[in-house]
Amino acid sequence: MSFVISAIASLVSILVFFSSSRLVDNRVAQLVIKVIAGLIGLLSILASFSRLVIVIPAGNVGVEDFQGKVSDRTIPAGLHIINPLARIVEFSTRLTNIKEVISATSKEGLALSVDVAVQYRVNPDQAADIYLKIGTNENEIIISRFRSIAREIISSYNAEEVYATKREEISLKLAEKLRSQLAPIGFIVDETLLRDVRVPETLQAAIQQRLKAEQENLQMKFILDKEKQEADRKRIEAKGSADAQKILAEGLTPAVLQLRAIEATEKLAASQNSKLVILGNGQNQPLILPVDREKAAPVTP
Repeated sequence: MSFVISAIASLVSILVFFSSSRLVDNRVAQLVIKVIAGLIGLLSILASFSRLVIVIPAGNVGVEDFQGKVSDRTIPAGLHIINPLARIVEFSTRLTNIKEVISATSKEGLALSVDVAVQYRVNPDQAADIYLKIGTNENEIIISRFRSIAREIISSYNAEEVYATKREEISLKLAEKLRSQLAPIGFIVDETLLRDVRVPETLQAAIQQRLKAEQENLQMKFILDKEKQEADRKRIEAKGSADAQKILAEGLTPAVLQLRAIEATEKLAASQNSKLVILGNGQNQPLILPVDREKAAPVTP
């Protein structure tokens, strides 16, 4: 409608601009009329042009609605030329986070208060379907389904599982079921989170006490397993040493021992610092003789 008004104003301004001489005889009045008509015409043309060109901001898509007929084409972010008579409805495709405190009942009938969050975004390819079937306020649809599914899933678990042991599993199931229900109507679920679970204080104390006992048992089991592994290591090490000694003892025959004694005697005799020479045949007691190298050295003429 604004485009039509701007176009009519532009045409009228142009006609007045070129017909000013017919309207009045005074040249000054004619000049004033031309200036005013020119300004009105320029503004009207700019207004009309602004309806032809639209800029979709980053992180958004547009849907074209012309006289109640919605185009199947989704307008992506950027500069576009559109039908000036159509209305452009924008949808954000950025990630949206919804937080809800849900009152639910556990499998054994205990009342729980669960703080849950869902992160979702609009599927750009289905923005037109969302506008046709839901409109621009999708939060009501998301929240109602989110609450219903969360209560359904939580009711299949015990209070202790919801509070401590299976929170991640519940989050994954909640996200999976939300995806199956929201994907057909144009929403992509990225993640669901169980941020906080509140149970009766007596039950909370009992759960924490039992979890503490389980942790202590696990720690004791770890210590026992470690001690057992250390004992096995020492047993294997001792067996290896015994096997090595046995092999060494089997290889030390009298002939080998005599050979080692001869080699040791030769090395000792060849040493510059040796003062003793050991003689023996491996059977009798060794004979130890002092050696005076200075006297034993040959005298040169």
